[in-house]
Amino acid sequence: MTSTDTPSMLARPDGQSLAYHHTAGFSPGVIFCSGFMSDMEGTKATILEKAMIDRHRSYTRFDYLGHGQSTGNFSDGTISRWTDDALAILDNCTAGPQIIVGSSMGGWIGLRMALLRPERVAGFIGIAAAPDFTARMWDDMPQDGKDAIESKGFWEQPSEYSDEPYIISRKLLDDGPRNFLLDGPINVTCPVHLLQGMKDDSVPWQTALKIQEALVGEDVTVSLIKNGDHRLSEPDDITRLILATERIGNML
Repeated sequence: MTSTDTPSMLARPDGQSLAYHHTAGFSPGVIFCSGFMSDMEGTKATILEKAMIDRHRSYTRFDYLGHGQSTGNFSDGTISRWTDDALAILDNCTAGPQIIVGSSMGGWIGLRMALLRPERVAGFIGIAAAPDFTARMWDDMPQDGKDAIESKGFWEQPSEYSDEPYIISRKLLDDGPRNFLLDGPINVTCPVHLLQGMKDDSVPWQTALKIQEALVGEDVTVSLIKNGDHRLSEPDDITRLILATERIGNML
């Protein structure tokens, strides 16, 4: 059984709708949270889906507001809003305990989910997890970007991963601190596995160690991939992701 090409849609209270694919299966299920300006059709989300379906494990992938096939404007999104979107998928489209797999920004959102729904989140896997990245985004922003934020409320940052620029809004930057995690202990106690490339030019590899130190749980594994980049989409990287997901799934 595989997901259909046409996604299901989850209505949100403000009239927007989230696109998602859900396949029923064994518990604990797996939910994939994509990164900033990424969507549920990405390599990791779709290959992991096939692997989990082959193992008859429940699997869900989705698009946040303004991403992929969901409605809304990307520039209206914030970490708070996208976390609410992820929680809506968890609450309305899945049943039982779930393992959250979060890529980059999805790692920040996934950790927030684990804090806000500890009774539902049974495990977490971070792929270049990027909590608090909005602070670094502002610190690293060139002066013309900061000037654009001040004058227009947004900056179009060129992306090395896409022809489309990243839209960095004042709204996103102002909201970020409401969701910061690395300024204190992270009260997550479920099993955690962090996959991090050491040649990641978007998220410093030391971030994974900071997350490990901040987590209050004892079952935390960090895998540093010496030649790994930010995407961690090479075949060996995907194998590591599948094995990490199944290891946590088989523990529960």
